[in-house]
Amino acid sequence: MSNQLQNVIKQQQEQTNNLTTDSKDEDIIQLVGFIVGNEEFAVPILSIQEIIKPIEWTKVPFTEDFVLGVFNLRGNVLPLIDLRKKFGASQADFDDDVRFIVIKIDDELAGFVIDRLTEALRIESSSILPPPDTSMDREAIIEGIARKDDRIITILKMNSLLKTKNG
Repeated sequence: MSNQLQNVIKQQQEQTNNLTTDSKDEDIIQLVGFIVGNEEFAVPILSIQEIIKPIEWTKVPFTEDFVLGVFNLRGNVLPLIDLRKKFGASQADFDDDVRFIVIKIDDELAGFVIDRLTEALRIESSSILPPPDTSMDREAIIEGIARKDDRIITILKMNSLLKTKNG
């Protein structure tokens, strides 16, 4: 397990330990937040296998433009999805904050390029709003919109992240 993922899990445990026992049993969603472009997104913490610094990948011809290629992670060949391209954000060079976040979706592992991690999040389900009605393609990948302090965080649907534009 990577150090960053261990730190996120440790932070999550500390937040859990700091909850008072007399706080009401609100349904809490545990997520990991990250930045892509200028927006903050989150995925369920239990879906994350690990978070790694970028490693070498191989381009695969005849794939969607958001598929950078494949990479080898301890003998497993995983697809590598550029979330900037998938979400239509402007492209940027990889810097020291860029990470590959390896996520388990159904029984498949895949890597996703993110610009940087933010934090482990504990969000009450009552703070999560449904996806906006203003978007056609985005509704398929957005689970909900969360409010946390003064931030808006888009929660992604895990099983939709690997789907192509046409299917």
